Amino acid sequence: MKHLVRIASVSPRVHLGNVTKNCKELETVYRTYAEQVDVIVTPELSLTGYTCGDLFVNRHLIDRAEEGLLQLAEMTAEYGKKGAALVVGVPYEVDGELFNCGAFLWNGMVLALVPKIYLPNYGEFYEKRWFSGRCVENRTVELADGSETLFGNSILIEMTDPNQQEEHVTFGMEICEDLWTPIAPGRLLTLQGAEILLNLSASNEVIGKEQYRRTLTGSMSSSCICGYVYTSAGAYESTSDMVFSGHNLMYENGKLLGEIKPFEDGILIRDFNMTKIRHDRLANKSFAECKRNFEAGEYMTVNCEKVFAEKKEVCAKVSMTPFVPSKNRLERCRSIFAMQVAGLQRRIEATHASCIVVGVSGGLDSTLALLVSAQAVKNLGLPPETVTGITMPGFGTTKRTKSNSTTLMELLGCDIREISIVDSVRQHFADIGQDETVHDITYENCQARERTQILMDVANKEGGFVIGTGDLSELALGWCTYNGDHMSMYAVNTSIPKTLARTLVDEVGHDMDRNGFPGIKDVIEDIIDTPVSPELLPPNADGTIAQKTEDTVGSYILHDFFLYYTLRYGMEPEDVYDLCKEAVRQSVEASEDEEIEAYTFTDEEIKKWQKVFYTRFFRQQFKRNCMPDGVKVGTVSVSPRGDLRLPSEIEFEDFLTFE
Repeated sequence: MKHLVRIASVSPRVHLGNVTKNCKELETVYRTYAEQVDVIVTPELSLTGYTCGDLFVNRHLIDRAEEGLLQLAEMTAEYGKKGAALVVGVPYEVDGELFNCGAFLWNGMVLALVPKIYLPNYGEFYEKRWFSGRCVENRTVELADGSETLFGNSILIEMTDPNQQEEHVTFGMEICEDLWTPIAPGRLLTLQGAEILLNLSASNEVIGKEQYRRTLTGSMSSSCICGYVYTSAGAYESTSDMVFSGHNLMYENGKLLGEIKPFEDGILIRDFNMTKIRHDRLANKSFAECKRNFEAGEYMTVNCEKVFAEKKEVCAKVSMTPFVPSKNRLERCRSIFAMQVAGLQRRIEATHASCIVVGVSGGLDSTLALLVSAQAVKNLGLPPETVTGITMPGFGTTKRTKSNSTTLMELLGCDIREISIVDSVRQHFADIGQDETVHDITYENCQARERTQILMDVANKEGGFVIGTGDLSELALGWCTYNGDHMSMYAVNTSIPKTLARTLVDEVGHDMDRNGFPGIKDVIEDIIDTPVSPELLPPNADGTIAQKTEDTVGSYILHDFFLYYTLRYGMEPEDVYDLCKEAVRQSVEASEDEEIEAYTFTDEEIKKWQKVFYTRFFRQQFKRNCMPDGVKVGTVSVSPRGDLRLPSEIEFEDFLTFE
């Protein structure tokens, strides 16, 4: 995998005031992970312990801490350029002042010493009793062994792989309380190019502080569009009135990558995806504006030529269904559904519509649109018959889908109409000279356009408007008939991908069954189990669906994955391919541990359908350029008015050359 930086956050056992033992603990950790990760981050003052009190101004401890620092730096030299960088906390004296510092060690060198700026001196904290705290201009200081290092607050560490120059990352450091201030030093570092911030902390535990840490670190990572590694002192730091918990956190662009919760043991190792960080910074023009508008002081960059650790597998969760909520699923689905409903309510009010018209097929998308419509009119205090549901059986309609559509409309209290398209389509075939036995694209599209004409004309007749049922996945692939199901007067599913639509129908359908629409759960469950199909080709001899969409375009699981990483993070095809393989691997591994169904796609299948995705995605832009209004619910949308502006004639062949 490319463009990944692997970082370990660890809170080793600390021996208060005993540098010798602390060095041994840190050495053990380093030797265990030196060739597995790129950086190892330890807590604030990890060389001495944070709660040493007045011992900090004891000459023996100060000198022994510097000796330990050089000892650890020398140890890293054994691994050369392949060894991880080691970040430790150390008290360090400069010009008669003692500073609480973070030290960046690599390949035998102390590359940088970054002093803590803001010292807590309230409540249980007394840091100003021992340390100086202020913004220090960068300067060179001489260490006890005669070597030199850079000391100051405006320091960036740029790590570059000498064998692969495209593999690089820029780090910044801040220490504990620095994060808790209104203008945290890390914010300034990110404006100067820091992509991952490393925070060495010794945050004691009190009620409510655990969640506050998550809020602070997550917010910092989100607003600064960066990776954030928060490493805090563990339980062995506890002394007198203070208890420490070893709460370690890693965030990427505001998303929690991993956590060692308070009082849990273990080491946190995660991969930061630099493509995601750089894409979001490139796309977020406010970040660039802030860089230009802020007058920063002089920042210095320390170079570190490290051979990045090999990453055959990703130390971060890669879901095969990135659009589907993995946590708090019902609440997230309720929120998404509420956005769909709110958008439709506003359109109903603004147009003074007498009714809203939905074409109901018994499939996932029309079911979701129907649920949204039913809830919207209920919220507005309108009778349920305001929703006119029309089922339009044709040559491919099966008893199963027709029955489900009718049953659902009855349970929702809709105005139910059935209008067959068979006779009108046959007349149209005769008019244009289409042989009904030839089941080509004309055969299919004539049916789709006839259905749209019926919906539009009924809406005109009744003083209403047509609700679009097509979803984001279909729009991305162009799997819709131009001026057929492609067109509506308001599209409620336009930013709902197929994988999410299934989850929404399941979660929201059962939720509505419990709250105001009893009895719908059984039909909802059968609709979810029905194969995805436009039902435009005649059914099998036994009456089952013959035309299955995924047999033609490929799995929507794959296509939604490709869509997410192509649009959300602008990933190049090779990276999407590698990430998809990793997601499949993790899926299979999870199925073995948790006895859940795995997504099993071969490398060849992934590559085949990924090329189909790019081909269809770019060729079908002309459909998206004139798509109707619809509700945006997530960060990925293809509306030409809001999110995606592409030429219809784009040449995309380069996207198909990946291996």
